[in-house]
Amino acid sequence: MNMDVTAPPTAALGMRRDCLARQHQALAEQLDDTELHWWRQVQEQLARQPDANTAALLSGQCKRHLRDRALPDNDSWSLIQLARALLLAQVLEQSSGGGQLSMLRQLFLWGDDQEKIAILKAFDWLDSHGVCVELALQAGRTSNSQVFAALALDTPYPSRHYPERAFHQLVLKALGMGLDIRRLTGLSQRHSIALNQLALDLLEEQLAADRAVSVGLPLAIAFDQLSPVQRQRLIELNRQRRLPAQWRDHLN
Repeated sequence: MNMDVTAPPTAALGMRRDCLARQHQALAEQLDDTELHWWRQVQEQLARQPDANTAALLSGQCKRHLRDRALPDNDSWSLIQLARALLLAQVLEQSSGGGQLSMLRQLFLWGDDQEKIAILKAFDWLDSHGVCVELALQAGRTSNSQVFAALALDTPYPSRHYPERAFHQLVLKALGMGLDIRRLTGLSQRHSIALNQLALDLLEEQLAADRAVSVGLPLAIAFDQLSPVQRQRLIELNRQRRLPAQWRDHLN
């Protein structure tokens, strides 16, 4: 992946410290005594050596010292993902504002797929200002569906910060990867005539190629914003019995 992103390296992140504090508490509540002892040790080590090398080393150790499991009431996160994200947040908090983005970029570049997933899932906690959008867009070029899902699903970051065209591309790629776009936060707020047309173009493309129509495709469409031409085309597809059954209720 080309990581030559263009966001200025001097930009400071707007970290959501109240949210991060809650996540620290949630993690600590799930650790047994041995895990908690190790977790406190690594936090102390990172406080003494708040640099990218130490953060990367400790992130790699998480899978050896923590038993991975889904978090209660938050099955989109695993315990190791959360631990890695919080180590990242700690080293960023201790970095000067001007160096935070550079450090985040470096750790993302160094990380394996699982570490990249933890970073992407935490973007909304780490960057309330949208400073990392260019890094997110670069990360979104991945062909790994798990990495892409970490960026696209169960997080408000793209909806909050992506420009329109980039958000539309995110939706289409999620559909192309077979992801459940019901988990794409803020999709309904991003509905538009432009996204309608892209979704209908994809429908036409899939039908013309005799491919299965993406199950979640209707969720990308604001049916009350369809143009007369677009609505008539759907009616015609329905008349030809080519329109998937779950679309028909939207035509009433």
